[in-house]
This record gives sequence, C-alpha cells and structure tokens, in this order.
Amino acid sequence: MSEHPKPTCKVIRGRGTYVGKQALTYVSGIAAETTGSQGICMHLLNIPPKERAKAHLHENHETAIYVISGQAIMWYGERLEEHESINSGDFIYIPAGVPHLPYNPSETETCTAV
Repeated sequence: MSEHPKPTCKVIRGRGTYVGKQALTYVSGIAAETTGSQGICMHLLNIPPKERAKAHLHENHETAIYVISGQAIMWYGERLEEHESINSGDFIYIPAGVPHLPYNPSETETCTAV
C-alpha cells in the first residue's frame, strides 16, 4: 500500500478564518493544510477600509489574485518603489520573489479578493 493517499477532488467550505503573517484576516480555502495541495493556495481576503498588509513576498510560488469588490493600491518591487491601482474585476499577477504590499485607500468600502 502507498504511503500517500491517491489525490482526489475536495470541496472546502470557507468557514474558518485566521490572521495571516500580513496581519489581515483570511477565510480559509485551498492550502496544504486543507487539501494537501503542493503548488496552489487560494483564500478569500477582506482588506478593511484604510488597512494594509505588511510588505511580504512568496519565495517559491507565483501569485494570482482576482478582486471581487472594492479597490486597492498595490506597492511592489525590490523597495516597493512601484505601484498599481486595482479595482473590482481586475486580475493581478505577482511573480515569485517580488515584494508587495496591498493597501485599501477607501474610507468606507472593504476590498474583497480571492
């Protein structure tokens, strides 16, 4: 018998939340801890008005994000010297190893992204 179970499809009910390393609250989704995934991770993130994540990078994987609602500004680059305005309906690609920091400039609206 194999040491590893055969991969199969899984449905993850997004019920649990946790505070991530970037000091924002995430709704748990697809991750090594929930599915055993090795190359993909997907969570729901709500950035409250006037809040931001801590600057960070993902050394070993690229990141893809879709903004469901709201707006954000993403600072990125070696010294966070570049930035992009991000709006509802936008897709974001972040290469592995690129430092980035999302910020919600709104006074009233939460930015929600997957």
